[in-house]
Amino acid sequence: MRVIGPEGENFGVLSLSEAISRAEEVGLDLIEISPNAVPPVAKIMEYGKFQYEQEKKRREIKAKSHTTETKSVQVKIGTGDHDLALKAKKTAEWLGEGHRVKVDLFLWGRYKYMEFGFLKERLEKFLKLIPTEYKIADPVAKSPKGLSTVIERGGKSK
Repeated sequence: MRVIGPEGENFGVLSLSEAISRAEEVGLDLIEISPNAVPPVAKIMEYGKFQYEQEKKRREIKAKSHTTETKSVQVKIGTGDHDLALKAKKTAEWLGEGHRVKVDLFLWGRYKYMEFGFLKERLEKFLKLIPTEYKIADPVAKSPKGLSTVIERGGKSK
């Protein structure tokens, strides 16, 4: 196995017993860094310090990653203008945070059988109220609830 010393120096390829004796001479642990390499790589260092560095790397990766959720906004045909404006503002906040937003035009009863063009126009009226730039990820389509579309941040599809 290839052994790296506590200061980063390369001890070369040593047998396992030689590597363990070198680590014991210094009073540190022998830690296998890369078991799949040929030959495997081990480092002489303190195990607690190794664990700390690994946890630090994990935290850094977790902090940099951002999960995007698909938020949902439900609009009805009879929703008032002020309520639509509030929902549009909330949608803009979610888009600003980098989330996708599913916009549903909720239809019930006889509203389900209204003309598709009229219903699509109502949904697009709400989309025009959204103050930020967005692009349409999924076009307007019929869904079990009524009509729906998915929008996400960016683009000039407004």
